[in-house]
Amino acid sequence: MSISATEVKFDNDTMWVSLTDGRVLGIPLAWFPRLMLAKPADRENFELSPGGIHWDALDEDISIKGLLEGRGDQALKRPAA
Repeated sequence: MSISATEVKFDNDTMWVSLTDGRVLGIPLAWFPRLMLAKPADRENFELSPGGIHWDALDEDISIKGLLEGRGDQALKRPAA
């Protein structure tokens, strides 16, 4: 079974992603700086695909698989373990 997003909503600090299996993920906007710094109207201008969420104007793509694995923006540098 492939899980995809059915709805995306925002509040001041969180992106809420509803999934086809009934779960709702609360994702901190801090995980995705482009979304965190974007104007609310720009955040709302997204497209859903079977595998994720895309913001053309913000050059942002987020995979549902990555969200389920707890991954944020992969472009950010991570400290060495």
